[in-house]
Amino acid sequence: MTIEIVDITDVAGFGRIPPCADPGFDHRSCDYWEDAERGSKAARQSWIEGSVPTPAPPVRSRNPFGDDDGQLAAANPFVRASKGPAFNPFAVDDDGDEVENPFAPRRAPRPSVAADAPRKLRLLGRGLGVFGSYAKVLTVDGVAAAYCQFGPLSAYPRAQRLRDLYAQLPDAPLPAVITCIATTAEGRGSGHARRLVAAVCDDLAGRGFAAVEAYPDRSAGAEATSGATPEFWIAAGFAIAVDDERWPVLRREL
Repeated sequence: MTIEIVDITDVAGFGRIPPCADPGFDHRSCDYWEDAERGSKAARQSWIEGSVPTPAPPVRSRNPFGDDDGQLAAANPFVRASKGPAFNPFAVDDDGDEVENPFAPRRAPRPSVAADAPRKLRLLGRGLGVFGSYAKVLTVDGVAAAYCQFGPLSAYPRAQRLRDLYAQLPDAPLPAVITCIATTAEGRGSGHARRLVAAVCDDLAGRGFAAVEAYPDRSAGAEATSGATPEFWIAAGFAIAVDDERWPVLRREL
């Protein structure tokens, strides 16, 4: 049996995310934690399929240094010319790419997700250039068996809103959060979820976090929760930081 843990950073990895136990939900279209007000766990096919974003129409503004057709833009080094050879180091070229600025050091391109990627993948890829991946999949012999979503607290407004309910939680340093841990029906009882959480905690510690929190929902059934149960987190090395009838907070120091 070969076990591999894969970071979700591209379309190929996104396609390896396993389905939810409840077919009414879908990890690949869930924005429950990213959107504090309207987030949903529902399966939304339009989110799973990539789409080419419709560019916004250009906004025309009067140029005090040239005419409306841009005929005089070549004489203005601070206005991008639509015609002619003028070079503006502070503008963008016809393809929308930044023109090289000779007055600034050249930066290596940061990893990112394509603009036409599935919407959920774009959410998971928001921090690639700074934080790193927001999700991992554990595979067994190449087949996905468990999925975990995590990241900085700033990426998940619903987690922040829930955390605001409890004044006893420390404000500094802010923890990372695990918002979803799930195992496929075939993979249950094999310890895959606990193994994946351990890998995520090691990764977060390596990224400089001092603690990680999870927020299980005691009122949800086993098939309808993304946060597992308090008992699961305790077995994974977490402790109850806030004991609540509905939303307890489980915390692990890293």
